[in-house]
Amino acid sequence: MVFIISAFEELSVRQLYLIYELRSRVFVVEQNCAYQDVDEKDLKAIHVMMFENEALLGYCRILPPGVSYPEVSVGRVVVSHNQRGSQKGRVLMNKCLEICRTIYGNQDIVISAQSYLQKFYSSLGFLKVGEEYLEDNIPHIQMRSVKSVSQ
Repeated sequence: MVFIISAFEELSVRQLYLIYELRSRVFVVEQNCAYQDVDEKDLKAIHVMMFENEALLGYCRILPPGVSYPEVSVGRVVVSHNQRGSQKGRVLMNKCLEICRTIYGNQDIVISAQSYLQKFYSSLGFLKVGEEYLEDNIPHIQMRSVKSVSQ
């Protein structure tokens, strides 16, 4: 497994295609959710890609403070359908959290998680903040990886 971490300007055309194809396949088609996946936040994000050979197995983006939340945030976390249940999501998130700490230090990290993934994110040190809400007609919860929580 190989990780490639890039700013938007550093992405190759092929990498950008693979990212958008995976995100669209999962977030738009699989989840039957018509929404604008490609947004201007991509331009400000650090893109974390998890490859095996030429296949993009997983992806997430790290957003600096002030883009989605006052804090650092992680979003668009996705693992390809054929990799689910293989712990690849955990590997991806652990790498993402490591990158966040390297770049931003020991700061809080905020995510907007699909509610059914609360147990998964809790196991990574995230705590639920507030009540469940609908985002694009899918139940979500805000979660925070707090500085005092050891990973």
